[in-house]
Amino acid sequence: MAHKKGQGSTKNGRDSNPQYRGIKLYGGEQAKAGSIIIRQCGTPFKAGHNVKRAKDDTLFALVEGTVEFQGRKVHVRESANN
Repeated sequence: MAHKKGQGSTKNGRDSNPQYRGIKLYGGEQAKAGSIIIRQCGTPFKAGHNVKRAKDDTLFALVEGTVEFQGRKVHVRESANN
């Protein structure tokens, strides 16, 4: 007779990687073209001028400039030296 219990498999032995959501660039900060401004789940923040929404609802800058929040809309104002 065996005196050790058999090693059964577990059904819930998986864990997903963290998403690191949140605001990455705040109002007044400089954004380069393509830089992520907000990582979000759903669309609490909407894309404004020079900002585009990615497939996973991430907001990113289209041009280099300054990040500006106007309520729930996010804009990037182009730099004057461009």
